[in-house]
Amino acid sequence: MPASPDSQTSARRPPARRSSRGKRIARWAVVFFAGATIVDAVVGERGLLAMLRARDEFEAATAALAQQKATNARLREEIDRLTNDPAAIEELGRGELGLMRPGEKVFIIKDIRPPAAQ
Repeated sequence: MPASPDSQTSARRPPARRSSRGKRIARWAVVFFAGATIVDAVVGERGLLAMLRARDEFEAATAALAQQKATNARLREEIDRLTNDPAAIEELGRGELGLMRPGEKVFIIKDIRPPAAQ
């Protein structure tokens, strides 16, 4: 004996409800995993923020290296000048060590303060 149309629809409804619930759960699972993937791509170990931080560190290191190279070149020029130029050696001796040639006289001039008003 065939089942009545009402009994067929009522028998089919729970599976439809289950499939609807299953689809909803599947959608939420996909949304959750997509969100987790996006968050990991932004803040993860190899994420966007880590790459930006690494790029900033690289630029800072490159600038520091360029500054050190310039300082190194300046110091090499000074070494070469002091090694090969007698006038530079004399200038350094007179300025920093207070040396003078034989027969020269050194005059020390001190600043004189004006008398205090009474």
